[in-house]
Amino acid sequence: MTASRVFVTYASAAAGGAIGTMARLGFGDAVASLVGATFPWGTLLINILGSIVIGWFDGLTGSADSLALPPEIRAFVMVGLCGGFTTFSAFSLQTLQLAEGGEMLRAAAYVIVSVVLCLLGVWAGAILGRA
Repeated sequence: MTASRVFVTYASAAAGGAIGTMARLGFGDAVASLVGATFPWGTLLINILGSIVIGWFDGLTGSADSLALPPEIRAFVMVGLCGGFTTFSAFSLQTLQLAEGGEMLRAAAYVIVSVVLCLLGVWAGAILGRA
């Protein structure tokens, strides 16, 4: 890939990320104003919606016999838009890909290790931030 193509791909991901992030903020605020903020319904719905979108888009464009799109379009949608919108879509897609590839043990390990280590990470970060 040429340097200019790499730049366009990264810029596409950044643009998608900006849009996804603004959509996440707006959607999360809208859900909280409708149902209250005592449970993170907005984040849960965002993660479900983003996981549906990333799975659909990968299914539509991810194989040799599917819709052929340039890498910057996939980066815009999958890395940028979904990555900025959700906290869960890439994790969900990667877990599905492991499972569909017959790697059930690795998929399960990825889920367990990700959840445990990320919870420990956020706990450690909170302790550091409060110190």
